Amino acid sequence: MLRKMGEAVARVARKVNETVESGSDTLDLAECKLVSFPIGIYKVLRNVSDQIHLITLANNELKSLTSKFMTTFSQLRELRLEGNFLHRLPSEVSTLHHLKAIDLSRNQFRDFPEQLTTLPALETISLEENEIVDVPVEKLAAMPALRCINLRFNPLSAEVRVIAPPLIKFDMLMSPEGASAAPP
Repeated sequence: MLRKMGEAVARVARKVNETVESGSDTLDLAECKLVSFPIGIYKVLRNVSDQIHLITLANNELKSLTSKFMTTFSQLRELRLEGNFLHRLPSEVSTLHHLKAIDLSRNQFRDFPEQLTTLPALETISLEENEIVDVPVEKLAAMPALRCINLRFNPLSAEVRVIAPPLIKFDMLMSPEGASAAPP
């Protein structure tokens, strides 16, 4: 068990060092068994955090992200958080003014993260396979850059299904009524 933990820590350190040394705009920590974003990474990335435009934390075991994460990586264009245990986002997500795409698929959201509706550059939101019933259709309709929102395999209310189509000018992907789980 300790050996596996050591291997996981070494893998994260290697990936972070690769990002710093290469001057990459991408930090990929997918499938690293993270339960939280490692605090030490902030220090290692402090001189390059503004250059990072894509962070992938997919398929980990994250239950939450901190406000520090959002404010440290304020220049993000894309944030991939699919396949975790997230159920909310910190309010500071509203500081990500350059964010164009966020993937929150396969998490545990029951409420739509309304802070996302304040992001002026956001084009794509994926919330597939969560537990969302209600969606702020009017706020989404007012988003200037939004092109697509994926809400497949959420137990959306009948009201959302009826109200949304005439109000929106973007693609809203929904499963047929009654579909509750993605096919294997």
